[in-house]
Amino acid sequence: METEEGSGWTRGTGSGPGLDVDPGPCCYAGFEGTDVPEQDPKPQNRTRSPSSSVSSPPSCTNYRRSQSLHGPSPVTTFGPKACMMKNPKAIMHIQDPASQRLTWNNPPKSVLVIKKIRDPSLLQPFKNLCKFLTEKNMIVYVESKVLEDPAIACDENFAVIKNYFCTFREEFDDISNCVDFIICLGGDGTLLYASSLFQESVPPVMAFHLGSLGFLTPFSFDTYQSQVTQVIEGNAAIILRSRLKVRVVKQCMEKKTHKGLIVLNGDMESSPKTLQYQVLNEVVVDRGPSSYLSNVDLFLDGHLITTVQGDGVIVSTPTGSTAYAVAAGASMIHPNVPAIMITPICPHSLSFRPIVVPAGVELKIMLSCDARTTAWVSLDGRKRQEICHGDSITITTSCFPVPSICSRDPLNDWFESLGQCLHWNVRKKQTYLSSEEEEF
Repeated sequence: METEEGSGWTRGTGSGPGLDVDPGPCCYAGFEGTDVPEQDPKPQNRTRSPSSSVSSPPSCTNYRRSQSLHGPSPVTTFGPKACMMKNPKAIMHIQDPASQRLTWNNPPKSVLVIKKIRDPSLLQPFKNLCKFLTEKNMIVYVESKVLEDPAIACDENFAVIKNYFCTFREEFDDISNCVDFIICLGGDGTLLYASSLFQESVPPVMAFHLGSLGFLTPFSFDTYQSQVTQVIEGNAAIILRSRLKVRVVKQCMEKKTHKGLIVLNGDMESSPKTLQYQVLNEVVVDRGPSSYLSNVDLFLDGHLITTVQGDGVIVSTPTGSTAYAVAAGASMIHPNVPAIMITPICPHSLSFRPIVVPAGVELKIMLSCDARTTAWVSLDGRKRQEICHGDSITITTSCFPVPSICSRDPLNDWFESLGQCLHWNVRKKQTYLSSEEEEF
C-alpha cells in the first residue's frame, strides 16, 4: 500500500479486496521527473462521452480515502509539457502559494484557443491572436463550431491561416495529451468551459478579459503579444484552482406520474449508472420546476449532518465562492485556501448559515426519504439532470486543479478582481472633521 504523505489519500497496489489495480499516475506533492515524452500533436479521433461513465472501479488507478482532513496533494504536472517550478527554499515540501511559478519541461508547441461563441466583438481579437500564434510556429487547436461562424468562414483573408488549424469537437475528440497550454478569449464562462474539456490533468490556462464580468480573466488584450510571449518562455506565476470530483450515481428507475404523484418503478437488480465530472465552480442541487421545498440529506464522511429544506444547496470550491455562493450569502475565499463551501439557498430556517469544511472530507447528497418531489443538480451551470429517490451525489476535492496563469501574482490578481468586478467595500469616504467642528 502506498500512502501519499499529508494528502489524505491512499493508493492500492497489491492484492486483496478492493486493491486489485494496476499502478498508475498518482497525486504527487511536487514534480519529480525530468522530461516528459513528446506527444503526437494530432488529436486522437475517438468517441468519448461528455462524462466518464464508471460502472466498475477504474482499471489503472484507484484512490481509497483515509481519515485525513487535508485535501489530496494536487497533481503539479499540467498537460504534456508544463509543470510547477520547484522552490528550493520550500520547507517540508510546503510551497508558498505566492511563489508558484510555471515552467516547461520542453518548449510548448501547441495551444488551444477558446473563444466565446456568438460574440462579434471577439472576431478581430481572435483573428489577430491566431495569426500571431501561427507566426510563432505554434500548432493552434480550435473547436469546429468556432470556425463555422459565417464571419470567420467567409473571410478570405483568414482562410490561409485556417488551413494550419487543428479542429476538434467536444465530446467526440480527446485532445488532453495534445495541448500544451490554453488561451481563453471571453469571460469567466470560457475558463469554466476549458476546465470541462479536461477531466484529468489540465494544461495551463491564460484567460483574457473580453467578456462581461471577468473575475477569473486577469489579462488585458491590449498587450497580448508580449504577455503570450512571456508565457511561452515560462516566465509567469500560476495559481492552482482546486476542482471538485463529483460522482453522480443514478439507480436505473423509471419515473411515472399517477394522479399528480411521482411513482418510481425500476429493476433494483440492474447495476446503477455512474457519471463522473470535474467541477471548477460549484455543484448546485435545487428543487427544479417544483413549487415544493427541496428536501435533501447531507452526509459528511458517511455521517448525516443535516437535512436541507429550502430552495437547494450549493457546494463550491474557493474559486466558486465568488460566483453563485456569494450571491446566496457565503463568504469569499481565496483560491489557495484548501476548503469546500456548503451554502444553503433560501433555507427555511433562520439559523442555517453557510459553512466551510476541510478540503479532505467526502460529501454525499441524497434525496430525503420523505421528500415530496425530486431534486435537480447542475455542475458549473451545465449537465443539469434530475435526482430521484435512491440516487446519490458524492463530492470530494479533485487531484487535478486548474493551473490559472496570473497577470501579476495570486494575491494581487484576486484583490484586484474583488475591487474591479464586485466593487468590494466601495463606498463614499467619510469627510474630514475639523477641530472646530469636533467641539460641537
